[in-house]
Amino acid sequence: MKSKFHVLALSSILITQLIIAQKVFSAEEIEEVVVTASFVDQNLSDLENPVHIVDGEDLETTATTSLGEVIDSLTGVSIADYGAAIGQPIIRGMSGSRVKVLNNGLVTRDVSILGPDHMNEVDLNNIEQIEIVRGPASLLYSNGAIGGIVNVVDTTIAQKDFTEQKLIIGAESQSVNDGDSQNFHYQNNLGGINLSVSFKDSEFGVYDVPNGAVVHEEEHHDDEHGEEEHEEEHHDDEHEESLGYIANSDLESEASRVGLSTTGDWGYVGLSFSNIESLYGIPFHGEGHEGHGDEHGDEEEHEGERIFSTTDSERFDLKGSFNFNNSLIQSVDYYFRDSDYELTEQHAEEEHHEDEHEDEHEDEHEDEHEGHGHEEGPTLFTNDAQEAGFIIDLSQNDFSQKLVVNITEEDSAIIGHEAFMNPAENEETTFGYYLSTDLDLFHLDLGIRHDRINKKGSISTIHEEEHHDDDHDEEHGEEEHEDEHHEEEMETDYFDMDHDTTSFALSLGRDLSDELHFSLGFASLERAPSVVELFMNGPHLATGKYEVGNTALDSEKSNNIDLTLNYENDTTYAYVSFYKNDVDNYIYLLDETEEEHEEHDEEHEEGHDDHGGLTLANYLQKDAEFEGFEFEIGKTFELGSGELLLSFGRDSITAKFSDGTNIPRINPARNIYTIAYSEEDLNLKLSLKDVSQQSDVAINETVTGGYEMLDLRLAKTFDIGSESQLSVALFGNNLLDKAARNHSSFVKNEVPLPGRNYGVKFNFKY
Repeated sequence: MKSKFHVLALSSILITQLIIAQKVFSAEEIEEVVVTASFVDQNLSDLENPVHIVDGEDLETTATTSLGEVIDSLTGVSIADYGAAIGQPIIRGMSGSRVKVLNNGLVTRDVSILGPDHMNEVDLNNIEQIEIVRGPASLLYSNGAIGGIVNVVDTTIAQKDFTEQKLIIGAESQSVNDGDSQNFHYQNNLGGINLSVSFKDSEFGVYDVPNGAVVHEEEHHDDEHGEEEHEEEHHDDEHEESLGYIANSDLESEASRVGLSTTGDWGYVGLSFSNIESLYGIPFHGEGHEGHGDEHGDEEEHEGERIFSTTDSERFDLKGSFNFNNSLIQSVDYYFRDSDYELTEQHAEEEHHEDEHEDEHEDEHEDEHEGHGHEEGPTLFTNDAQEAGFIIDLSQNDFSQKLVVNITEEDSAIIGHEAFMNPAENEETTFGYYLSTDLDLFHLDLGIRHDRINKKGSISTIHEEEHHDDDHDEEHGEEEHEDEHHEEEMETDYFDMDHDTTSFALSLGRDLSDELHFSLGFASLERAPSVVELFMNGPHLATGKYEVGNTALDSEKSNNIDLTLNYENDTTYAYVSFYKNDVDNYIYLLDETEEEHEEHDEEHEEGHDDHGGLTLANYLQKDAEFEGFEFEIGKTFELGSGELLLSFGRDSITAKFSDGTNIPRINPARNIYTIAYSEEDLNLKLSLKDVSQQSDVAINETVTGGYEMLDLRLAKTFDIGSESQLSVALFGNNLLDKAARNHSSFVKNEVPLPGRNYGVKFNFKY
């Protein structure tokens, strides 16, 4: 497998050198082209499946936040948050590895699938657009994306020559976290070489929430604690609930990227390097009881402790295209990406800057703390990946068709005190065929791909054996017989697993009139289980569970049907999309019942439980069904010298297992109202997201209340000279200061969404 990968990577480099040696510079001006990840010759807006496109210029006037939060107000798209820094996208109820996050058409290889407290490592500074594809068309982009894809597109490697110099300098300030950020971007064509440089530095403190927004689970106190201690703990709980902020919810991030490319009639070739470094607090950290003999457990053990993560992501890209323009092959696109990602989770004592009395109290607590033997070290998550491939364009006049070959090697590891999975390897080889053509009655898009996936991993278990010296016991009596010693023996089972998956997607589109368009999509997509679902075996403190993988898992198979109607004229637009997704062998995480957990607690007290007091959760499979709809309508009116847009959207999803029980962490129905006004240099947008209560809960889930989220954005552009502009944007998020939480979040009660946030952004463009 590795030899095939090295041959493919070496071929890409040789082709690059050949093209550079033979390149000729084109003197004619080339119009700007929109870059998309589609394997067919269409812009995403022309695809026959539900799709959203977020313009990069819109992000210049909105608050800096996570990727999921940026797209959370789009119909059919929601978010699994873990504080302000983390917002993993959910599409039509599908989350985790079922939704792939891409950058310029290639999957980002971070460690977001290893835990809900890990961010999607993408740079949203100065991007062209964000593309969200829901339903069958996701086959065009990645294997296993049975929910959809989120593709972040930038021009770091320019495929067409820059026609003018561009310089952008920006700054931002937010109130909810006393945060600020600065950004810089420069692009130009220097002697036939396209140069692109971007940099952004952000620093956000802990964020505010409405008083009483944090909900704590009921504490169960043993009788031996006594009434006095119970009252003291109750007082502490009241103090925590009255806090108007979320501790450990801060974020610092520094992102930079640089790209070079050259183009001509022969095609283009370029390379880029990007780096993202971040530091963010973990606002919730579940704890077990293992290894602590005091009656207070880990709650006291970690009091006054800061838990945070640092990340370092480096990515090198080589991309190019060579035009043949002959009767058989039109062009060959090629790419190579090398990704190195590290995340280190650490524990540290909080620094306090209070009065002397509190310092003395802290010193006393530290003295007592030393006796507990608190020695958590860092935990290192790494993901090293290489990906390379070719896209051969065999298009003719009346149809577009392409062949795709892609090879990926990925090594994941978790090392340290809180490691819950042994190192694992993932290798993928993909062969794909994609066709787009106009038939007599319909426009046809077809995709077929075959993925050969190999996963290697291991599961270690600890067996405890009791030993005692019989001769010694007979000599010294029964009392010393009780002085036994225990030995732990590690046993490791190794696995080498092959998953061959074949997927196809078909969509048919037809114009019913000049204003009404109809499309129908079918897809059968397979997803191999992830390394976490297979090899997880340990305490996952981000979810507060002891998670156990399952090496007997089969591939999921999603059978999807999607019906969409689009209407558009000069002043009105509307679309409605209905979908049904039957998933065979749906993989899910099942918690043990309260009775089973109490039994494990008793076993733990007797020294026989290896779950550390955490809730045991196992990865299992069961057939599931997802069905829902998305609807949006808007109308534009002339108002003064500008235009006023009124729109309304709604999305709703029902997700159940084959036995009629609910699938966990499915977000409720939402209504989205928008009022937008725009003139030549002025834009105003007011949006209200009305989220319903989620009462269709799974086993061991609790009901999540509904909320309203009101956001406002006002942007004004000022001309400064003939070639310069200054844009000023004022934004307000959660203007009603509502206590809000996502049902899909593992920490919805302990880590609610941020409160009211005001901010301003400046962008100077030359």
